[in-house]
Amino acid sequence: MRNSIRFLAVFPILASLCLVTGCQSVSINSNQYLGVPTYAPTDPAQIQILRKEPTEPHVQLGEVRAEPSSDDVSNQKIETSMREAAAKMGANAVVIVFDRTEVTGAMFVGPWYGHTAQLTTGRVVVGVAIRYTPSGG
Repeated sequence: MRNSIRFLAVFPILASLCLVTGCQSVSINSNQYLGVPTYAPTDPAQIQILRKEPTEPHVQLGEVRAEPSSDDVSNQKIETSMREAAAKMGANAVVIVFDRTEVTGAMFVGPWYGHTAQLTTGRVVVGVAIRYTPSGG
């Protein structure tokens, strides 16, 4: 009983906070490639966001996929989230390879015997986390 009362007391605060911030969040998924060396985590603030592959020797560590919750999420917030995920892999940079709007899901509307599917779309940003190496491997 006390937990439900506590929840009811906190819920309006959380709901209003969500309205004020617009629930601007970024869903991040990262996958480290198999067979690549493992590195100690790096400082997210030092990770570069690149739009093309650098010419300096480097190794590709894995992919970072960002899906902002809405169009109102700033590029800075998306980049910060990607930096944090890449830092866990030990990256020095993230090379953006995909930044588009695509189908991210579907919602079924109507009764079970006559429902229709409405596709949901959203922005998806994919980057490859890289680490600079002295010899390229």
